[in-house]
Amino acid sequence: MCLAIPARVVQLDVTGESATVEVGGVRKVISLALLDGVVLDDYVLVHVGYAISRIEPQEAERTLRLFAEAGALVQPEGQERP
Repeated sequence: MCLAIPARVVQLDVTGESATVEVGGVRKVISLALLDGVVLDDYVLVHVGYAISRIEPQEAERTLRLFAEAGALVQPEGQERP
């Protein structure tokens, strides 16, 4: 079993090989080696530092809300949960 976290693409590398994503106020650089055509503001599922698929924004937000309700998504101090 694996766990993939939905994250929004907030910056693309000029080569298109990596992107910066954000989830819960945390930003991380991930690899886009497994996906083509990722654009700014796409939501992707991230597993061990790789974007493994794109998902619809509504599905990403629903999943993040469930993670937050379960206590699995901690927001930095001063920010509200989705």
